[in-house]
Amino acid sequence: MELERSGTKADDEESAGRDLGQGRRRWLVLGVLCTTLLLVGMDLTILHVAVPTLSQHFMPSASQLLWMVDGYPLTVAAFLVTCGTLSDRIGRKKVLLGGFAVFGAASVGAAFATSPVVLICFRAALGFGAAMIAAATVAIIRITFPDARERVFAIGVWSACHSAGAAIGPIAAGFLLEHFWWGSVFLVNVPIVIVALVVGAVVVPESQDATWRRWDALSAAMSVFGLGGLVYALKQIGEHGSVSPPRLVVGVAAAGLLIAFVVRQRRIREPLLDLSLFADRKFSVATGAILASFAGYIALMFFATQHFQLVSDYSPLLAGAALLPMAVANALGAVFAPKVAAALTDRVAITLALLVFAGSMFGLALAGTGSGYGVFVGLLSASGLGAGVVMTLGADAITSAADPRRAGAAGAIQETSFELGSGLGIVVLGTALSVLYRNALEPVAGVGPAQLAEARNSLGAAVKIAAGLGGQAGAALRSAAVTAFGNGFTAAVALGGGLLLAMAVASWLALRDR
Repeated sequence: MELERSGTKADDEESAGRDLGQGRRRWLVLGVLCTTLLLVGMDLTILHVAVPTLSQHFMPSASQLLWMVDGYPLTVAAFLVTCGTLSDRIGRKKVLLGGFAVFGAASVGAAFATSPVVLICFRAALGFGAAMIAAATVAIIRITFPDARERVFAIGVWSACHSAGAAIGPIAAGFLLEHFWWGSVFLVNVPIVIVALVVGAVVVPESQDATWRRWDALSAAMSVFGLGGLVYALKQIGEHGSVSPPRLVVGVAAAGLLIAFVVRQRRIREPLLDLSLFADRKFSVATGAILASFAGYIALMFFATQHFQLVSDYSPLLAGAALLPMAVANALGAVFAPKVAAALTDRVAITLALLVFAGSMFGLALAGTGSGYGVFVGLLSASGLGAGVVMTLGADAITSAADPRRAGAAGAIQETSFELGSGLGIVVLGTALSVLYRNALEPVAGVGPAQLAEARNSLGAAVKIAAGLGGQAGAALRSAAVTAFGNGFTAAVALGGGLLLAMAVASWLALRDR
């Protein structure tokens, strides 16, 4: 009887959600969801412009610096599937509002962090709140917009807001850093979260899966520790430039946990992650395409902000503004992707967008960091355009393939591809750049071993040490560091271009009509 009552209540709530979706208020719901996702996107990149400031303020190790930036998206990715299935079970509105509260509280904590470790912990807490928000958001859109055409438009706007948030992050950070202390980049979240919490409580409909499903805590733990351990091992290898036995053991154990997680999902009756969704080749390829595209997009923004500030000597605000063309191109690609697909088919549109993105990455590798702003930003804009098309068409493919009752789980997979791509882009490409930078930075006359070791942690640390040394030694260290960064940048973007090219070939083959 309890299960019957629960199911009836869920049916009523989902019906209420559909009724709301038919009225004018569905667009207000979309406005609330897009505003909060804009905030989630902002926090993906808001530290990119602040990296030079943080690296000179805290003087973190190379690994700590990457964790400051990457702790947020990787925590989002690790918990999205868990939060998605939890929202299906207890109610998507409850999870959404709870995410607002966690996000706001973690923002305050991060603003007043006193050390790299404390900041990393609060960034992880921000990621957990963002996972709650993002997983519930996609499911609510799926319920609120049952009409396929409206849903494609809503997802296009949603995708554009997520990408726009990622683009606004550096600009907002640049403005705040020029007028306030670094903690202001987190406090800016608080008033927006408060408004979203109040308005969301009134207008967002409640919905949940009508069928009661067991939540598998063991699977959740396996996914979180597996992903976290693998990223930790990669970052440690990148920081130290070698594969020691302890790091190898951690990496192998983490990979084993992830494999065991997949095996468990295939065997248990009520899996945390419904792997049957990946039987649809369109779903699988769309997920891979989004992951690869967002990996390249966010990694490029991370590299470009360091280049603009530390190589070209832009102010934080100017560095953020310099990325605006890339952001505009990304938003245009996201909004007009449905029209492109209507004219060319999804297969051609996704493949062509991936090829444009890959080509721009190879162009950046050839041009290098020594090219002028026009060439550099033109290639960045082409990358943003290609990524925007892939993100929207891929997101709609994932969402439309899922049963509405499992909208939370499908939404979690979709958003996981965004956030995991963001995190892995910086992990893989950022680690490649860090390793090459560290190995390419040779000893400089007048620079002691301890100073050289610290300069090898990051370009920001090298620039600060060079400024402190001054004279010929300082100029030589800065020149050597900029050259080493350029070599690492060239290799990292070439690697990213290769991955995108492979994904384009896979998309062309897998999305063909059969």
